Amino acid sequence: MSTDALPVIAAVDGSAHSWEALDWAVGEAERGGLPLLIVHVRPHTPRAEEERGLREAEELLARAVLRVSGIAPELPTSTLTPLDFPSAALVSLSRDASLVVVGSRGLGGFRSLMTGSDSLATASMARCPVVVVHTGRTDESGAEQPGTFPDVVAGVAADESSGAVLDFAFEAAAARPGARLRLVHGWTMFSSMLSGGPVFDSEAAAETAERALAELTAGRSEKYPEVEVVREPVRGSASRTLVTASATAALTVVGRRRGGESLGLGLSPVAQTTVTHALGPVAVVPC
Repeated sequence: MSTDALPVIAAVDGSAHSWEALDWAVGEAERGGLPLLIVHVRPHTPRAEEERGLREAEELLARAVLRVSGIAPELPTSTLTPLDFPSAALVSLSRDASLVVVGSRGLGGFRSLMTGSDSLATASMARCPVVVVHTGRTDESGAEQPGTFPDVVAGVAADESSGAVLDFAFEAAAARPGARLRLVHGWTMFSSMLSGGPVFDSEAAAETAERALAELTAGRSEKYPEVEVVREPVRGSASRTLVTASATAALTVVGRRRGGESLGLGLSPVAQTTVTHALGPVAVVPC
């Protein structure tokens, strides 16, 4: 996924979750031909402890670089250890990044540098897409089994507001040979009525949702002919389908609206449920 060679940022804090997020970020940077920036956010501490904190941060980043060199020795890699709150630092850095990758949980307690709340806050406010890497789908050696999770799944609205989500999802699927793109759209009779569709005929409403998805993806399917697209309009909320699909997907993609961050409106209920309960990596795309 190229964005003028802006880096993929991987946030690490020494937890197992952050190491898995780093591994995922390495693969994504390699796949997109992008540099990798490893970030360890140092918390504010009393001045007497700053030197020790910096030393520990440098040691952690050295371990991270060594890990990356073992996976992708040719990948351009740099490090950064800002002094700030985790989500604030990552949101600021996201202005000059193509992607931010975080673990679903961190070390926990007062020393956590990427707790669940920090991951959620970063995904809600970042200027670029954020991938929250949920763990638990690895083999005994700790590596994700290749080819086991081929599909990219995206939750979309059947209108132009999903443009950024569709662009990201199509590109993600195209970068993974053999991956299908499953497009999940939740609809209700009320939403059908609001969009000028059928009001009482549920079968007609489902067909309308299917047609809307087909129209929405037509141009992108021409651009990415190698990507097999599966359209899945589901009655009701799409969150249950997305969470279930995330267990066997290479990546699940949801959108968040721009402009509502200061009011806590960055993530819709569907997006927040998916990010919170997913069983695999979830990309949150500003749109």
